[in-house]
Amino acid sequence: MSMKVLVVEDHPEHREYVMRVFAALGFRVIHASRAAEAIGLARSERPDLILMDIMLPEGDGRAAARQLKESAETASIPILAVTALALAGDREKCLSAGCDGYLSKPFSPQQLRDKVGQVLQRPSVTP
Repeated sequence: MSMKVLVVEDHPEHREYVMRVFAALGFRVIHASRAAEAIGLARSERPDLILMDIMLPEGDGRAAARQLKESAETASIPILAVTALALAGDREKCLSAGCDGYLSKPFSPQQLRDKVGQVLQRPSVTP
């Protein structure tokens, strides 16, 4: 049974790119473009991983990550923050909000694969 990833990304081009990378890695992919939608899908679908964009319309990814980590039903789902925010302190803000990892945009498929492996604590990503 393949692993399921929830891709939370509001830019269609970025979302399609990331979804293609995950599909090539063998993940089943679901997606959301808003924080509230992501929280609902995380609760109903119970993905194995959430890839969370930080800058989202109608809410931010850090607040969504914090809410997911504070809920017993979703607290154990690893969250990888993916963002164009790459200023000093942004990584720490994401991690303190409950994200399990941080990857700044732009990134290569290999960088994404490596970071997902780290977050899932697996040497290589083989769902």
